[in-house]
Amino acid sequence: MTIHPLRPSDPPALRPEQERPDTTAAYDSTWAEQSEEAPPPEGLDRIMGQDGKIYVVLAVVLLIWIGVVALLFRTDRRIERLERRIDRSISEDE
Repeated sequence: MTIHPLRPSDPPALRPEQERPDTTAAYDSTWAEQSEEAPPPEGLDRIMGQDGKIYVVLAVVLLIWIGVVALLFRTDRRIERLERRIDRSISEDE
């Protein structure tokens, strides 16, 4: 295998098997078939999108996550206090 150095003035040449296919036709047909109006939402999108219900759900989920984090933080602090109390009682017994 021979490696030929490229000069900065040489344009990048593609091998025949590396030629890029013309994909613009596929995208043109996809975009051309869409109408100007977006289709109406269906199913869960329609139900949750009405009157901002999705924002209520997101707020509830956020509150649940905040509660879980607060519970873990509080539990960690209590465990640290118990560990310190146990360490003090062990050192007093000796």
